[in-house]
Amino acid sequence: MIAWPNPARLDTLGGIFQLLDTNSLSSGQGERRGERIINVEPLLEAEGVVKSFAGVPALRDGRLLLRPGTVHALCGGNGAGKSTFLNILMGLLRRDSGSVAIRGQDVHFATPAQALAGGLAIITQELSPIPDMTVAENLYLGREPRRLGCIVDGRALNRRAAELLARLNFRIEPTAPMRSLSLAQTQLVEIAKAISHESTVLIMDEPTSAIGEAETETLFAAIRTLTSHGVGVIYVSHRLAEIFTIADDYTVFRDGGFVATGRIADIDRRGLVRLILGAELRDEFRTHPTPDGPVMLDMRGLGRDGWFEDISLNVRRGEVLGLYGLMGAGRSEFLEAVYGLAPLNSGEIRIDGQPVRISRPADALDAGMAMVTEDRKASGLVMTGSVRENVTLSCLPRLSRGPVIAEGRERAQVDRMMELFRIKARSIDAPVQSLSGGNQQKVVLARCLGTEPRILLCDEPTRGVDEGAKREVYAFLSRFVADGRCAIMVSSELPEVLGMSDRIAVFRRGRLAGVVDRADASQERLMQLAS
Repeated sequence: MIAWPNPARLDTLGGIFQLLDTNSLSSGQGERRGERIINVEPLLEAEGVVKSFAGVPALRDGRLLLRPGTVHALCGGNGAGKSTFLNILMGLLRRDSGSVAIRGQDVHFATPAQALAGGLAIITQELSPIPDMTVAENLYLGREPRRLGCIVDGRALNRRAAELLARLNFRIEPTAPMRSLSLAQTQLVEIAKAISHESTVLIMDEPTSAIGEAETETLFAAIRTLTSHGVGVIYVSHRLAEIFTIADDYTVFRDGGFVATGRIADIDRRGLVRLILGAELRDEFRTHPTPDGPVMLDMRGLGRDGWFEDISLNVRRGEVLGLYGLMGAGRSEFLEAVYGLAPLNSGEIRIDGQPVRISRPADALDAGMAMVTEDRKASGLVMTGSVRENVTLSCLPRLSRGPVIAEGRERAQVDRMMELFRIKARSIDAPVQSLSGGNQQKVVLARCLGTEPRILLCDEPTRGVDEGAKREVYAFLSRFVADGRCAIMVSSELPEVLGMSDRIAVFRRGRLAGVVDRADASQERLMQLAS
């Protein structure tokens, strides 16, 4: 028998957004609590939740207690069991044992629809828009306003979507096709969709992984407003700065089991990382002298109609050049054009002083470039392929004898990369989609390194990976440039771009707002240039 409660719903979104318009958007990002409804009875309580696949435990002891009107950070590395736990809460998986209760009533959701009816909604890390539909159609799919009971009222649908997006301060046209949106805009649509369900428990799985600082602050304002009305938020993020900004409580999973829980006010960053990793925090970013080698990559007056114009930058041997800017500033589009994924309308690219023509990725590979794309699942990996196939995808000509792949060379290449990046997989023939996010990102890096590049372009290289995997990515980039090569890194995380870059180029509305040396850079200065 499937059972779920009928919890009290929010009054109306309109009431919530009246508060949002008047109070929350003016509050500072660092203010964590404000006026919250905190009752004694837990909103959601999970105890001893267990799940195995083919006899292999994925979750040994899932526990969490969510208080009404609070944000509860669920922390843990990739593979800690967080996603399995959340999928059980949302009815995507059936638990083997354990209990889940909402407002004291046991629940057994068998489908996401039942979870939604029971007051739970989720924003997942894996975005799943319907690309040929509009923003409004995606937001209210299956809940469209109708005339005569059967005809979709397109005008009312677009008006409702426009009101929702405007009140959330998300600058997205409701009539725009989803396929025309950037990854960051798609993420905002997913956030708006979840909020539109007016649920009493809102699960956010890496909601800021594809958006910038300004959009994150807007999201936090919306979260504060929701919690002020008694909504409970389960918040998953690998960005620890966000957790200490927005969360009230925390729970840590490690190796599929519960480790600890408590109030955020009672723990510091080092203590939380120690719980997540099971080890002491190591040095996070690069410590290195300022590179003074010759210019390796020189980009002069680059422009792409409608996206960016007159961008002149260079990168020296041994240097990491960081690119920073707000959403829509043109950073990712610039990197894609340099790599040949999009056409340049003006400008010149030189490598080691010699002009090169790059009109497609094959030209970039021939010139000694490789690129880590922003969305590993959409463009960085073949998700239906194996680890072996993905690692060797870009370097097959080097591993072949004529038209035939030399299996010995291929196996040696994969084994070397698995060891170098410490990729955890059941075997090299395991589906890459079965790996954790951090290990998938390592496969992307292994594929890029297999082409033996001299210039590495990285677009959000640590998006959606845990603290341990982040440090491995940082260490790889440090070794890469220390060997006499160079890298460009786009990042929306200010501490990351400050810690990893020798110089930082700031984009604003498709133009170069300034280039700041590492010694002179600060979060305040970068934000000032970007906005």
